[in-house]
Amino acid sequence: MVNWIWLFFIVIGFVVAAINGDVESVTKAAFDGAKNGVTVCFGLISVLVFWMGMMRIAEDAGILAKLAKLLQPAVRFLFPSIPKNHPALGYIMSNMSANILGLGNAATPMGIKAMQELQKLNANKDEASTAMCTLLALNTSSITLIPTTLIAIRMNFNSMNPAEIVGTTLIATMISTTAAIFVDRWYRRSRSPIPPLKG
Repeated sequence: MVNWIWLFFIVIGFVVAAINGDVESVTKAAFDGAKNGVTVCFGLISVLVFWMGMMRIAEDAGILAKLAKLLQPAVRFLFPSIPKNHPALGYIMSNMSANILGLGNAATPMGIKAMQELQKLNANKDEASTAMCTLLALNTSSITLIPTTLIAIRMNFNSMNPAEIVGTTLIATMISTTAAIFVDRWYRRSRSPIPPLKG
């Protein structure tokens, strides 16, 4: 579906440019976009490699294990349907830890593994379970202490203070995560079967 959306935008861009007689600007924009994309990617690679290395050091030092232990009560509250020692819980905690540290790319493999484990617990394989929906909501809105990717992008575009967004990002992600949890809980209650009336 996304491919069709992008194709639609590209075709519309060329059609509008042809009508206005300015096809050169579309070609120039395409090349400029490709150039900027490569430049930004190189900048992101260096920052992500650094932070993923730091995360590996934190993992070897046991810091991630301690962070996961701190997250365990919240994870048990948010995912009550998952059995206590199920592998999905470990992947979920690793995913949340990486997201909190602003390492979305490192969090993605853990999120995929968590979804695969949750699918094994899913009674209806054709629909996402409530736990899968909760994980998706949390992964999308996750609280972020260090927005690594955004800082890297700001550095690439010569920001005077690339890290000044840390405070506002923390507030914004706290609000988004709280909203995601409330909506998830509301949706769970609205989808739960209504008990029969007595009497």
